[in-house]
Amino acid sequence: MSQQITITSITGSAPYNVYLCDNSYSGCIYIDTIYGYDIPYSFLVPASFSTLGNVGVKIVDNNNCIIEDLISI
Repeated sequence: MSQQITITSITGSAPYNVYLCDNSYSGCIYIDTIYGYDIPYSFLVPASFSTLGNVGVKIVDNNNCIIEDLISI
């Protein structure tokens, strides 16, 4: 069964590059570039990450500020 992550709010300057990472943020994959009007934004967790208990969502805004959130899946 695919798991879904939903981003409900973001601070910073658009556009935002969204990445999904392992729980140490050492291995990340690019998901999408989104804007404020895309919120709420949902995406499916790729199969390669579905066996991890925790994943990191990393967002890089237009000013290269990094927002990270470790979530349980």
